[in-house]
Amino acid sequence: MSALEKALQHSKKIGIDECEIVKVKKKITTVRITDSEIVEIKQNFDESFGIRLIQDKKIASIQTTNKEEIEKTIDTAFKTFSNLKTREFWGGLPHKTEYKVLIGTFDEKLDQISGSKSRDIAQNMINSSINDKISAITGSLNIVSENFELMNSNGLSFKDKATYISGLINVESEYGETPVSGIGYANGRTLSNFSAEQIGTDAKTMCIESINPKKINPDSCSVIFEPYSVGEILAFVMAANFNFKTFSEKRSCFSKHHEKEIAVEQFSLIDDPHIPDGIGTKSIDDEGIITKKRNLIEKGIFKNTYSNLFDSYKEGKQPTGNASRVGSPMGRSAEPIPMTAPHNLKVIPGDQSQEEMIKETKQGLLVGRLWYTYAVNPIKGDFSCTARSGIRIIKNGEIIGPGRSVRIIHNLPTMMKNISAIGKNSRNVIQWASLPSITPSLKAEDISVSPI
Repeated sequence: MSALEKALQHSKKIGIDECEIVKVKKKITTVRITDSEIVEIKQNFDESFGIRLIQDKKIASIQTTNKEEIEKTIDTAFKTFSNLKTREFWGGLPHKTEYKVLIGTFDEKLDQISGSKSRDIAQNMINSSINDKISAITGSLNIVSENFELMNSNGLSFKDKATYISGLINVESEYGETPVSGIGYANGRTLSNFSAEQIGTDAKTMCIESINPKKINPDSCSVIFEPYSVGEILAFVMAANFNFKTFSEKRSCFSKHHEKEIAVEQFSLIDDPHIPDGIGTKSIDDEGIITKKRNLIEKGIFKNTYSNLFDSYKEGKQPTGNASRVGSPMGRSAEPIPMTAPHNLKVIPGDQSQEEMIKETKQGLLVGRLWYTYAVNPIKGDFSCTARSGIRIIKNGEIIGPGRSVRIIHNLPTMMKNISAIGKNSRNVIQWASLPSITPSLKAEDISVSPI
């Protein structure tokens, strides 16, 4: 009998109405790059258990790394029920369900990867970054292999094997008048679709093309956001507005606009949990609900939100299969209480190349990366972000040179109505400890920028 089965049996024995237990077993390989060389290679092996108990519609939770102590852990949690609030709206844990096996989420090569092979990948990232004008190279490579198990007292039993790989290089140059930097990245679920060389090349190119930047005067202009910067906006500004809890509590800037136009017609945003190689791809969510594609914005119209069991039950709605137990640096964790999150935020690509978008821009900026992106006034949709390196100035359809740092303070609903072009250059994007997305470049008009 497995540790999970013993936990369910014990919870039933002591009279628990419902019990859910999750187990996550991980191998995490991390290669750290500092001062243009590999300074650390480490492999961690973790196993942890998260337990959620429901008794008389009161919910208790506890976590442990000791499988031999799970029964005692349940007994400890059981004693807390007298101090807990009854959740009359609770509708129960899910029951046994059929699910399909998704392709592109597990790679035997990543599962079995050695420290020396990981080092070689990281070294390729470094080698492709090297240039006489580059003064420093930093970054990391993370490879995760996990075994995920979820069981509950309603007969649900789910096992999943998953792999993840993510690499990032940041390069700096002091070759010109002011220091500049560049970033390169790649992530996915399989080794065959991962290019270490491209990461270094992208970082080097962005950095070199940022040398000797010109001052940008305060202005309102066209801005082409490249995929990495679009992913930043999706993760830290846009996503929360489609969280059902935020929406129902009237804290979304779109709370009053369901089934109404919130963006230009050519813009569509999907939560796609089934896309091959997506960091958030999974067949069932982390509570056992089958995942489905959800159109959040369809041809400019606000269509759907996403939610987990608790938040859905609270408002008398059905869950959408968006319970998430987010792990670090990627994958799942054994958090006993899941949060609500999209799986893969996907912007439907357009039909323009980035070069065509530039050619059609009279006056504007091309922004490769953003920093310090956050909502200033979430209810109104106001946000702030900073573009430092990776900025290029566009004039009369041509890039005339790099630009210095600027701050963008804007409004999300306004920006969504001013999208003028959507690229076809989709990339997998994930910032550190953030939401995964698949997005192309976006061009928006009348963006106010001010020099820093």
